[in-house]
Amino acid sequence: MNDNLPELRDIHLPQGVSLFPVAYGWWLVLAGIILILLMIQFALYLRRYSKSRYALKLLRNISTANAVYAAEQMSEILRRICVFKYKGATTLLGKDWLDFLNAHSKQALDGRPAELLINAPYIQQDSQTYTPEDAKVLQEYCQKWIGDNL
Repeated sequence: MNDNLPELRDIHLPQGVSLFPVAYGWWLVLAGIILILLMIQFALYLRRYSKSRYALKLLRNISTANAVYAAEQMSEILRRICVFKYKGATTLLGKDWLDFLNAHSKQALDGRPAELLINAPYIQQDSQTYTPEDAKVLQEYCQKWIGDNL
């Protein structure tokens, strides 16, 4: 009988299956999930930013030469924002409207610009009661209010 023992080798078991490195397909799935999450965040950012940008664009297009007309337009823009964000505030009028705006702003509106905002719907368009400077102050307040609330 031949001696075959020197030609025999020990049986080596294969190494265990590791979780890492993960197969390329799982890396693609993970990258896809991350990409989808980033796209959702970006879309939400654009949605928020575009509303603010649109409102500020409307505000900048208002001429302050006619203070009463400008105040009516600014109040309309603020009300449109409230329809979107503060549903209960759309029915407020006069002093209650001003108090609501001041409560949701870092800086309060007072004096002649506040009176202009309150009284604008009840004054004739050609009235000289308020000056364009009052409308300018009101426009700056509206700009800050939009920045704070959108």
